[in-house]
Amino acid sequence: MKVLVSDDLGEIGIRMFQEEDGIDVDVKTGLPPEELKAIIAEYEALVIRSATKVTEELLEAASNLKVVGRAGIGLDNVDIPAATRRGVVVMNTPTGNVITTAEHTIAMMMALSRNIPMGTATLKSGQWEKKRLQGQEIYNKWLGVIGYGKIGSIVADRAKGLRMRVMIHDPFIAPDQIEKAGYKSVSLEELYHKSDYISVHIPRLKGTMGLISTEAFEQMKDGVMIINCARGGIVDEDALNQALKSGKVGGAALDVFETEPPEACRLFEYDQVICTPHLGASTKEAQTNVALAVTEQIIEYLKTGTIINAVNVPSVTGELLTKLGPYLSLAECIGVLQAQLSKGPVKKVDIEYEGNFNGLGLAPVSTAILKGLLTPMVQDVVNFVNSPHIAKEMGIKVTESTSAESDHFINLITVRVITTDMTTKVSGTIYGKRDPRIVQINNFGLELIPEGHLALIYNLDKPGAIGSIGITLGKHNINISRMQVGQDQDGENNIIFLRTDTLIPDQVLEELRALPMIRTVTPLEV
Repeated sequence: MKVLVSDDLGEIGIRMFQEEDGIDVDVKTGLPPEELKAIIAEYEALVIRSATKVTEELLEAASNLKVVGRAGIGLDNVDIPAATRRGVVVMNTPTGNVITTAEHTIAMMMALSRNIPMGTATLKSGQWEKKRLQGQEIYNKWLGVIGYGKIGSIVADRAKGLRMRVMIHDPFIAPDQIEKAGYKSVSLEELYHKSDYISVHIPRLKGTMGLISTEAFEQMKDGVMIINCARGGIVDEDALNQALKSGKVGGAALDVFETEPPEACRLFEYDQVICTPHLGASTKEAQTNVALAVTEQIIEYLKTGTIINAVNVPSVTGELLTKLGPYLSLAECIGVLQAQLSKGPVKKVDIEYEGNFNGLGLAPVSTAILKGLLTPMVQDVVNFVNSPHIAKEMGIKVTESTSAESDHFINLITVRVITTDMTTKVSGTIYGKRDPRIVQINNFGLELIPEGHLALIYNLDKPGAIGSIGITLGKHNINISRMQVGQDQDGENNIIFLRTDTLIPDQVLEELRALPMIRTVTPLEV
């Protein structure tokens, strides 16, 4: 079996492959995309970091590829849906560099507070800028941590050890979980108002892009310090530039950027901005950890079929995976829909299996539901192995029940998600042998193919409501490929599910929401 290492893995990982019987490893780093595409068909496994782009085009050429292993967490450079369609397992190493990244955040905060980079640069240039480079203590200052995942929680712990006061905002974590750990759970607005330092630890998603915006800066204290060692684009760089220029922001420490590597960046012109070239995970220990982990995972998969830390398939045998496949796809879709429909921290997930599942063990299906539900919350650390553990860490109670009877379908999966604010219900089934369908959302029965660009619309059940939606979308050349309409039990409101050929832009969503007979419009992606 042949393994291609296309990014720098480190000597320890290469040596492990070389010493393993039955495995041949080639190290070819820095290949242009066309050269990589020309040779990829020779290999069963591909080991990458962040440089190699595993595109759909590359996967089409990879006729023998079985597994892609990422030495690290982030998978922005891998087309996971395309890999899944082609049966390629995608693995990452989600825990190898969390401590390193958290420590880098603390280091950046300390360096920013005491002007260490500028002090070093001026002293080396022959200047003695002692008065100009006066810093500030972090003792007793408020640190606002946005995102209480694995890295954010470690940052909070380290800051508490430095005698900072720590407040946390994470809409997906129950406040009592945060309070129990010794921190203050706050709204985003309160965090903005009170923080002396703000550190970002959330994934880069559509809903988090530009989160730290002009509007956000306007709510912050004068002189606030911003630290971003998470993902570029969460802090709006144009807004940060204006906030630095006005003095609203006293300084910023950035390890990540909207474009990497950044080209001409106005932020570099400020003395009070310190930056590093995405070094959050770059320590010897972390690089060794992720190299060891990804090598062990790929060897195990190639030699025994054991799947570890996969983001697109559960840890089951190939035979069982074939039988469970349609249910796993349906389950993950249900979880993803629930994540977008539910508001507030999740307290409980109830999973019901009704009907004939041919004696299959359904634990992987429950895991797929949790993966779909949790991925938008904590994104790239969630996989088919750790999602039950992450749910437990977040204080989410998970229950499962089974029944041999199903009133209307041969088999039915129903998931109820109870949050601090609401309860939502989604049910789905398999049509034929492998076609997933969503058949109920809350009180509405429907037949929804869970794919593509969707929108959930609540509207008054009056003439002209549906027509106004079609006219608005047509005006913007957005084609409706499928529409389903159901009536609420009170008879006054409709629920409409649209599938469109293209994504509905934010400005068009606002136009729809402004229509006189439209109550709410929620875009959904599965």
